[in-house]
Amino acid sequence: MKWLLQEAEICEDIMSDSPYESFDEQLRPLLEIMAREGIQHAAEGLSEMTGQTITVTQPTVSLVPLTQVPYLLGGPENEAVGVYLRAEGEMAGQIMLIFPYERALKLVDLLIGEPEGTTQELGSYERSALAEVGNLCGAFFLNAVASLVGMEARPTPPAVMVDMVAAILDVIIATAAGVGENVLMMSTTFMQGGREEEASFWVIPDPKVLKAFLNKKI
Repeated sequence: MKWLLQEAEICEDIMSDSPYESFDEQLRPLLEIMAREGIQHAAEGLSEMTGQTITVTQPTVSLVPLTQVPYLLGGPENEAVGVYLRAEGEMAGQIMLIFPYERALKLVDLLIGEPEGTTQELGSYERSALAEVGNLCGAFFLNAVASLVGMEARPTPPAVMVDMVAAILDVIIATAAGVGENVLMMSTTFMQGGREEEASFWVIPDPKVLKAFLNKKI
């Protein structure tokens, strides 16, 4: 959990001086419900897919500026793996699971039931496993959104990218014109048989979506 705690501390420092702090606090209760329901159902889906019992910790949720994301992932030049989807429909936006490269290898081992350290590179089979994580997390998060605020959305097929953090985020920024400047950051830990692997789940929503969230009474 050390990596998640460090990330949360950095995020807290960023948000303490951010004009979005009060906005974040208003959104937090609803976002936590969406994240909890979406990620919990994704873990159930992964359990069915792998034939193993995979559980998750309760996710932490924050709203952070997009420009600060590289620093929450160790720096813009760090090698990382991103699983990218777009949300289409009433809730326009982008969804990304992003992991440091070594952590992605460990997550693959957990998903396919291999001892830690077995996976040394990401071939088509390993990328497919990570893509399914992104697909399930994205789909169930959007289902939670639809259930709670009545905004229908569907995910596009996931794309797995391996590159420096900055290069992966450039893909998002290049296609995010008019989508918004802030990211919903959800962090959780996947657990299976005494093993734990942390993951960050990012959503870049249309600003209209955030306003719709604020108008939702919970």
